[in-house]
Amino acid sequence: MLKRAFVAACIFLLCCCQNTGQEAGQRKDAKTTFQTSSIWKPTLDNRADAVMIYGVGGNPSDRVRGNRPSFEDRALSWKERGYETDFMTGIAWGSYQDYFIGLWDGEPHLDEGQVQANGDTIWHGRMVPYIVPTENYLKYFKERHVKRVIDAGIDDLYFEEPEFWNRAGYSEAFKREWKAYYNTDWRPQHESPEATYLSNKLKYFLYYRALDEVSRYAKEYGRTKGMEVRCYVPTHSLLNYSQWNIVSPEASLASLPGIDGYIAQVWTGTARTANIFNGKSKERTFETAFLEYGCVASMTEPTGRRVWFLTDPIEDWPRDWEDYRRNYHATFAAQLLYPNIADYEIMPWPERIYEGLYRKSADSEERIRIPKDYSTMMHVMINTLHEMPVTNQRLNGSQGIGIVMANSLMFQSLPTHDGYEDPQFSNFFGQAMPLLKSGIPVKIVHLENVDYKKTLADIRVLLLSYSNMKPMDPNAHKRLADWVKKGGIILYCGRDKDPFQSVSEWWNKDGNAFAAASDHLFALMGIDAGAPEGTYSYGKGTVRILRADPKEYVLESGAHAKLLAVVKELYEDRAQAGSLESKNHFYLERGPYTIVAVMNESVNDAPFLKDGVYIDLFDPQLPILSEIRVEAGSQGFFYDLSEADPSRPQILAQASRAYEEIVDGKTYSFLAKGPLETINASRILLPSKPVSVTVNGTESLEEGCWDENSHTYLLGFDNDPDGVAVRFEW
Repeated sequence: MLKRAFVAACIFLLCCCQNTGQEAGQRKDAKTTFQTSSIWKPTLDNRADAVMIYGVGGNPSDRVRGNRPSFEDRALSWKERGYETDFMTGIAWGSYQDYFIGLWDGEPHLDEGQVQANGDTIWHGRMVPYIVPTENYLKYFKERHVKRVIDAGIDDLYFEEPEFWNRAGYSEAFKREWKAYYNTDWRPQHESPEATYLSNKLKYFLYYRALDEVSRYAKEYGRTKGMEVRCYVPTHSLLNYSQWNIVSPEASLASLPGIDGYIAQVWTGTARTANIFNGKSKERTFETAFLEYGCVASMTEPTGRRVWFLTDPIEDWPRDWEDYRRNYHATFAAQLLYPNIADYEIMPWPERIYEGLYRKSADSEERIRIPKDYSTMMHVMINTLHEMPVTNQRLNGSQGIGIVMANSLMFQSLPTHDGYEDPQFSNFFGQAMPLLKSGIPVKIVHLENVDYKKTLADIRVLLLSYSNMKPMDPNAHKRLADWVKKGGIILYCGRDKDPFQSVSEWWNKDGNAFAAASDHLFALMGIDAGAPEGTYSYGKGTVRILRADPKEYVLESGAHAKLLAVVKELYEDRAQAGSLESKNHFYLERGPYTIVAVMNESVNDAPFLKDGVYIDLFDPQLPILSEIRVEAGSQGFFYDLSEADPSRPQILAQASRAYEEIVDGKTYSFLAKGPLETINASRILLPSKPVSVTVNGTESLEEGCWDENSHTYLLGFDNDPDGVAVRFEW
């Protein structure tokens, strides 16, 4: 057994070192990727550039019958099909049972799981606890997992989801870490606001340390083997972690020297988390996804580090296929509205997407695999991501309004103290949702990033509140005050009466004696502590104080009107930034692609209309449209045929991936690859009406598939991962 594993590893290493001749579309600097714990299967062959092989021991959620293929065998199986092979594993949970039951160092370590107040461990699966990342655990993680994959020739490593639950913090391991970090005895976090804040601040530090140590080790060990190892962190957004009561290092990861980039883990499961607007609690998937992607984009933008955006055609929770489709459209459109991001994780876990059984519809208990029309549409959408360009085009709407977020948003969410409530994270959504629902493309500004000049460079009006977060560093206030002095405008919303204002932190100790964190910022600008609601000048800039917590603008119907009126006044009169445009939609052009999102609960319910000749990319039939029409509460994704060169034959949209494209005189041919048991639909632009269309050598011309107005031919056939040969003649 050991001999076979050694031979497999040697073969894998040899393959990694040889130039095997990559297929078109595959490159080391992969634009599209996905994660799987499975060995290659013809039904999973989605044709991304890269694959992240999950876990040395696989995904602990897998139900594997028989012996699981080794990590090396799984990676080799995908590499042999032309994929760049990378590695992903959880840093807060994973198939690490050998550590917990004592097979690694002879000592059991189940006491290092995250434990809540009733003494129960928080589990991710059977014998898979969420982990307190002790130094001993990190030693195991590096030696047993990181070293092995580097030895196998993998140089791109993804350490996902550094997560510590707010409700945890009661294990013996955590108590030991408290003593080492604070040099005081552990305090139960439920007993006071300060204990809660300090507990969550320690959780934040522990996973910051974990990623710092692991990434440094990976790079240093890689250099001993002549490799340049890159480390990435797939992470939920700060918004979602705050909503779900989880602590993670988030924005501070952008400054870690060993981290090269991030995956924004945003999908239906995160974005459908309900929030309150206009007095109503409901799912607002598109709006929440837009803000989540914005969290990660703005976190990394000043640093220049790389970001992939994730979407998932389904989600973790079992629902029905129509629900998945509707929410997939919302998150997919939201990610495309960030014109500077053009790298994507096209899906997680293809094994559950292609092979999972879910309800056929909301009113049916019949469970089926992914419907053929859904998989066709999904592959059309995915294949656009291989070509999606970065663009200088801006999302339509009034630019320059930012909302400040800080990592400490995760510190105050649990438990509740002194009766102070922030229902459904409304102190954030109270700032964001009134603007977003008015068609204003608000930008997230991370307080941890204000040292970077680019962070505030395009901001004209900045919304700030310390009702549900606190500044972790006084230097951030110095940067903000300097920005205001030069002409910036801050709209501060907050009563400053929440119980976390009094935690023992820098603004009220070591020479400071401010009752509220905001008073330190105000003092730097000559504004009295506890200043009443009003408008204050500092240098060339302005501070406007509203003595209401932001949640008050969404918990009651119509309450957001006051906030919008103040923002409008500051934007138009103080910032002189032009008219603040209110509308119900967002619109962006990215090369030939047009993305539209029309919101309900907005200024009106009018549909978005635009004339032209388009392909509807959300329709698996790829129809030709003479008008875009997107209704309120919906999203649209289109190919603009006016952007295509009519003299050159080309595939405009497809549910497979094309290789070996050849134009020779009046013929055009290519090899189309896609997963088995899925159906291809392609819209092909030709100079003239075809006289012959062959699929794998069989004549397949159909008169009804030609559209004379657009000069396109609609072709369909069963996908094959080994390729389908297509040839047009005109």
